[in-house]
Amino acid sequence: MQMKDYMDVLPEIQEALDHNQPVVALESTILSHGMPFPENVGFAAEVEKVVRAEGAIPATTALINGRIKIGLSPSELETMCRAENVGKVSRRDMPTYLAMKKNGATTVATTMICAAMAGIKVFATGGIGGVHRGGEVTMDISADLQELKQTSVAVVCAGAKQILDIGRTLEYLETMGVPVIGNGTSDFPAFYCRKSGFGVDYAAKNEAEIAAIIKTKWDLKLDGGVLIGNPIPEEYALDFDEMEQVINQALAEADEKGVRGKEITPFLLAKIKELTKGVSFASNVQLAYNNARVAAKISKELSKLS
Repeated sequence: MQMKDYMDVLPEIQEALDHNQPVVALESTILSHGMPFPENVGFAAEVEKVVRAEGAIPATTALINGRIKIGLSPSELETMCRAENVGKVSRRDMPTYLAMKKNGATTVATTMICAAMAGIKVFATGGIGGVHRGGEVTMDISADLQELKQTSVAVVCAGAKQILDIGRTLEYLETMGVPVIGNGTSDFPAFYCRKSGFGVDYAAKNEAEIAAIIKTKWDLKLDGGVLIGNPIPEEYALDFDEMEQVINQALAEADEKGVRGKEITPFLLAKIKELTKGVSFASNVQLAYNNARVAAKISKELSKLS
């Protein structure tokens, strides 16, 4: 069997890909493990509208009943949003979930894999995973970083999640040869906050410049992804120092409760939402919409260059 024998692509998406029209991949982990039902249903509909408003086709990915889904039907979308027996799937988990016909939500790493299999070049997420605080001791490093090294998909994000060690995350990306481009910023964003205090490799003026860099990289057969740091809109940005205090409190509780591995990020984000009385969650939603908007613009510019 070929890898495409495991995959179902919605006809609208396949037609767009066949005719070099812009398509943006979207993950499903944010639906199944990042938001409660039914708020996640509303978010899923809105983020797809944002992509369409910019002239691109949205392609939400998931693993359902042994199939890689590129684009979800309304019933499949509800399955992911209800999140009953829906796992969080990274690269290592894909074969098991597909062979055992289990339902799984795609992380950054798996969405990149699915997008690359389908021929989708641009993916919008919230924030990437990275080196966790204390990762130099625990070796807790997200599979997202290795995926960016080896899978040729451009990822638009609001930087790395602020719960991470952003400096070490960027060092890791440099070692892996992953270009980190700022969309109108020279400072790598920190998810809820517009600045982390760490620089990007190049501050692009607009989406056309970003598309030109992406195309040139792949024309040169330099495999692997491109990471685009897209700051949260100013009106939704939170104060860096205040968020550090909240994050440190959440980290202390996670350590006290022994939360580890793939459970740590959902735990911390939920705790931060609780501690900020929902303000962080509202920011998370808005940065995700903003990333989808920018990803659609980049995808359009790439289509023009192809």
